[in-house]
Amino acid sequence: MQPTDLLLPGAPLPHELSPWGMFMSADIVVQTVMVGLALASVSTWTVWLTKVIELRLARKRVRALLAGLAESRTLVDAVRRLDGAGGPEAALVRAAMAEARLSAGAAVDGLQQRVESRLERLQAAAGRQMALGTGILASIGSTAPFIGLFGTVWGIMNSFVGISKAQTTNLAVVAPGIAEALLATALGLVAAIPAVLIYNALARAISGYRALLTDAAADILRIVSRDLDRRSLPLHEAAE
Repeated sequence: MQPTDLLLPGAPLPHELSPWGMFMSADIVVQTVMVGLALASVSTWTVWLTKVIELRLARKRVRALLAGLAESRTLVDAVRRLDGAGGPEAALVRAAMAEARLSAGAAVDGLQQRVESRLERLQAAAGRQMALGTGILASIGSTAPFIGLFGTVWGIMNSFVGISKAQTTNLAVVAPGIAEALLATALGLVAAIPAVLIYNALARAISGYRALLTDAAADILRIVSRDLDRRSLPLHEAAE
């Protein structure tokens, strides 16, 4: 290797090695990979912000529902306390009353089982609704590193092509292309790591929300059971 093939101290590089400079001088394929990873990162934080707000409001509603159920002696009393309340949480109580209304004039032996069946379906639907959008986080977390690696491999291939054409191993020629390629891998990790962490955090939060819904459903079933034991389930009021 000739001395001229080495980068002399203080010698300027042919490209600006800032992130933006490397992006602008990268191959179109590498640029496309970088843009895609940047959009994936934006999507990750958008889902995080949306779900944090959604979960906070949902937990507030379900806690209010639990407080109302704790003070309710009968199913009708529970419905009255939740008058005007919205969301899938209040729908649990209304579904129990709707089943009681449909059971008016019929034997009440299987009423509790029918109410339980309705509540289970509503719980499952609320859980699915809350989990919407989190699947993209799992996809980003699992694919972003490989997408970034693809950009890196492509960029290094171009660097070797440039070395062959220039017929030199001068660091001033080699370094920019390799740096641009490695930037794609860095962006892949920047997109993937938060996506995995946020997905795990949201999965735990959604599981907690589902547990609160299960508690609410259990309270509703206890109220129905008490009404049946006291033979005071107001089926005639529900039918009016």
